[in-house]
Amino acid sequence: MTLLITVFAAIVVTLVWYRHAPEDDMKVSVLCWMFWGASLMWLVDAVFEFAELRAAYFTPEPADVLNDLFLGLAVIALALVVWLVILLVRDPRGVLFKKKKQ
Repeated sequence: MTLLITVFAAIVVTLVWYRHAPEDDMKVSVLCWMFWGASLMWLVDAVFEFAELRAAYFTPEPADVLNDLFLGLAVIALALVVWLVILLVRDPRGVLFKKKKQ
C-alpha cells in the first residue's frame, strides 16, 4: 500500500513538474525527487518482503493494510513539509522577504 501511494504521488507531482518544467520556481522538482526516492525505497522493501513471505505477501491482514495506508500518507505529509520548508527558505518569489528594488 505504501508503494502504491508514493508511486501515485510521484506520478502526479512529475506531471505537474513536467507541465511547468522550464520555470520550476516553486521547486516542484525537489518534491518529485523525494517521492520517486520514497517509491524506490518501498519497492526494495516490497521485494525483500515478498522474498520472505512468498504467497502470503498478496493476502495481507486488514490491520496491516491500514497501517501501510497511514505510513504512506505520513511519508507524503513529511515530504510536503520538507518541500514547504525548502520553499520558505529559498523564497523564490520574494513573498516573505521583500526584495529591494535597486
